[in-house]
Amino acid sequence: MNNHLRTLRAERGWSQQDLAERLDVSRQSVNAIETGRYDPSLPLAFKIAELFACAIEDIFVSPSKG
Repeated sequence: MNNHLRTLRAERGWSQQDLAERLDVSRQSVNAIETGRYDPSLPLAFKIAELFACAIEDIFVSPSKG
């Protein structure tokens, strides 16, 4: 799934490790989400959206809207 996670993270000057610690996941998980190799669970997607104060659909792009 395409997403804007890398951009949002970079705007805040956070490393993947910084974001991983804030989300309580591994750095490898953050990398996999950013590169589209892993789709986060719904609870994790909500956690990401809350952290960035955005709607889920502002971060994650529906595959049908590509």
